[in-house]
Amino acid sequence: MAVLAAIGHALAVAGSMTWQITWSLILGFTLSAIVQAVVRRQTITRMLGDDRPAALAKATGLGAASSSCSYAAVALARSLFRKGAGFTSAMVFEIASTNLVIEMGIILALLISWQFTLAEFVGGPIMIVLVAVAFRVFVRQRLIEAARRQADRGVAGSMEGHAAMDMSIAAGGSFWRRLGSRQGYTSVSHIFVMEWAAVIRDVVIGLLVAGAVAAWVPSSFWQHLFLTGEPLAAKLWGPLIGPVISVLSFVCSIGNVPLAAVLWNGGISFGGVVSFIFADLIIIPILLIYRKYYGTKMALTILGIFYAAMVIAGYIVEFAFGALGLVPATRNANVGETGLQWNYTTYLNIVFLLLAAALLVRFFRSGGGAMLRMMGGGPGEPGRHAHDPDAHGPQGREGNDRRRHEHGGSALPAGGR
Repeated sequence: MAVLAAIGHALAVAGSMTWQITWSLILGFTLSAIVQAVVRRQTITRMLGDDRPAALAKATGLGAASSSCSYAAVALARSLFRKGAGFTSAMVFEIASTNLVIEMGIILALLISWQFTLAEFVGGPIMIVLVAVAFRVFVRQRLIEAARRQADRGVAGSMEGHAAMDMSIAAGGSFWRRLGSRQGYTSVSHIFVMEWAAVIRDVVIGLLVAGAVAAWVPSSFWQHLFLTGEPLAAKLWGPLIGPVISVLSFVCSIGNVPLAAVLWNGGISFGGVVSFIFADLIIIPILLIYRKYYGTKMALTILGIFYAAMVIAGYIVEFAFGALGLVPATRNANVGETGLQWNYTTYLNIVFLLLAAALLVRFFRSGGGAMLRMMGGGPGEPGRHAHDPDAHGPQGREGNDRRRHEHGGSALPAGGR
């Protein structure tokens, strides 16, 4: 009975956190789907053709607007690199698309506090600048060329089919005309559902892990680990240990925010939370994918540069926010059990769940089911194929053949990542 009670407690905590963040996830993915529907993949590649500051700034903005799970972001970065984007620009796009997205900012504010949302959008660009400088100073062109040769081999990693899909609107016209069209509605629904399909595993695992850790791990363990008795030592130790915990937790993307809330309550420093969140791109499974994509030497280079950048970014945020009095004085992240209440969270969840249902219905009525079976397939060949799901209707041989061509190959195997 004690075991069942412990499991029930962990599930209750996870369920409470899920209810608090549901509407924000739907809002974030809807906004991201709208942007991706009107910004064509070939446009992104053309903007990221080199590693100059202007291209890196565009990579940051486009990545932040192209919300992705960590696995899909890594696969998409290689796809952009193969099509001609600069290597550093591809890495910057990858960082921004997982760590500078609106849904993560909202969830941080809901679960912990608004200061962490601000820290995300301040620390993210700092990390990007540090990564760009490190690649320019320490990475030689011959290593990048070797990485390109390995990338062009097309070795499969994870979420390849999803990364190969370009679901933007093919029709011309103004932003609002394209978005308000029938094709626009279909494209937004397809991107919305596919983004959810890509990230849902990470979100569920993150919530379950956070619930279990909050329910089962005693606070004394975290206090010893994070050196809470020594304020200065804790500030220096937090950004170093934060990414290590992230790497070992195997949780990435938005799914690591609930665990970040648990760590904050446990005593990790403000900068430690920031570096923990940024470390979603160096968890062990993704490191193995880097090795497949770019070779062992470049994978180790990415690990070293990313880790150093997120640690330094954590330090800068820690001491800058501390000097400005922006570090929260209390540790009361919302990770406890709360019952269902008729408050703004419930009303927003109802509204956005209805929106999600409408997009889901449109997705399946327009033939989106076949896309779910393609998202875990092999990498598509370089090239751009506009998404126009209504061109031949959801049924019929012509429409199905065209859809397979659009999403990166004619024989993408079914299955998830």
